[in-house]
Amino acid sequence: MVVKVYGCPFASPRRVLVCLVEKEIEFETVPVDLFKAEHKGPEFLKLQPFGTVPVTQDGDYTLYESRAIIRHYAEKYKSQGTNLLGKTIEEKGQVENWLEVEAHNFHPPIFNLTVESLFHPMLGIPGDEKLIKENEEKLAKVLDVYEERLSKNKYLAGDFFSLADLSQLPFTELLVSLMEKQYMIRNRKHVSAWWDDISNRPSWKKVLDLYPAPDSKNWTRFNNFHV
Repeated sequence: MVVKVYGCPFASPRRVLVCLVEKEIEFETVPVDLFKAEHKGPEFLKLQPFGTVPVTQDGDYTLYESRAIIRHYAEKYKSQGTNLLGKTIEEKGQVENWLEVEAHNFHPPIFNLTVESLFHPMLGIPGDEKLIKENEEKLAKVLDVYEERLSKNKYLAGDFFSLADLSQLPFTELLVSLMEKQYMIRNRKHVSAWWDDISNRPSWKKVLDLYPAPDSKNWTRFNNFHV
């Protein structure tokens, strides 16, 4: 059965899309026009009562929250595509550990940087320089932890690519491309090598080709999106 992915093809919905590609799961995207507030309309709220994207439908089974979605499909289709969960209980524990690090340590500062350095300026709102500085410092500390970890392991959970790495792709891509803060990656030898590895996976390249980031002319369509 084809999995339906609701949302804009950007930010966290990309986390879901790259997972589905890695797992060789057939899917189709259902655009949700955030500019028209379709995510707050009554029909969409039946799927996602909090009015955010992404949402997936697999028959009559509905999920929202991108990290929950990728965990589900990595487990449901563990026998096909890339093993994203690890093989042993210890490996699976590390995948979960670093997924939590991404969600609670990496994501908050990089999201705030994205808002202040990218979204607000593209909407004609000046970025808050104090917040930019504070969150860049917070993100740098997280990346220093990554650097230490990656000096001993090829990937975050060990020597295998997993959800822990995949989950970092959408916002790190923004950091090094549209935000032009690639120095935060390149100044760390092992983080830089890791980024080159995961960002060149065919699955991620396919997602970027099929669903490119909006340019500044279309950026208002992504105002108030959820990550």
